[in-house]
Amino acid sequence: MPPLAVPARGPFSSTINNGKRVPRGARYVARMNTTSISQGREKMHLLVGLGNPGHKYGQTRHNVGFWVIDALSAAHGLRVDQRGFHSLWTQASVAGVKAILLKPQTYMNESGRAVAAALHYYRLTPADLVVVCDDLDLPPGRLRIRGRGGSGGHNGLKSIISALASEDFPRIRIGLGRPPEGWDAADFVLAPFTPEERGEVNRAISEAAGALEVILTQGLEQAMNLYNRTP
Repeated sequence: MPPLAVPARGPFSSTINNGKRVPRGARYVARMNTTSISQGREKMHLLVGLGNPGHKYGQTRHNVGFWVIDALSAAHGLRVDQRGFHSLWTQASVAGVKAILLKPQTYMNESGRAVAAALHYYRLTPADLVVVCDDLDLPPGRLRIRGRGGSGGHNGLKSIISALASEDFPRIRIGLGRPPEGWDAADFVLAPFTPEERGEVNRAISEAAGALEVILTQGLEQAMNLYNRTP
């Protein structure tokens, strides 16, 4: 199956700043005050796309979070290929805002270990984090951006909430829709999109990459206003 095309959206601009060696990271202990500690110095965000590593899972529905990070990085000519924090990652300036782009390589159910390691190393709080993941309860291609909340049954979000001891971090959910009759949910998310679904998926990936940039440059509320569509 050919790789998914992920067109970019929005006026992206960035410079890369790679090469920093990082420790594997200790468990992150969330701070009760979720106001970003990067206030008073140059702001930094940790942008995390969730998925499963390896060719076997590369084109599955569960990996849309990875695709959003890939779309954002490709738009800037970046390579998310540094290894550390149990992840593939890079650090760059996106539209003038320092950001870490990160794809956990722990498998979905252990995503919290990767996120916690990166937050701990850069002394960030959950408020500096944005997570992108799939959602079975949203119609296919629909985006839903929130500033906090529970896992909604998503194992990647559940792992992050447990590792950080906090639900207070922004997330972008991308709708998959419910499985067809007779399909198990786990089998559905670990299956590839159908050819008929690809156009809507490509649009959603592009919009989610654009939403990340709006969060960086204009704030979470503006991103919610622009991208939380209703039927």
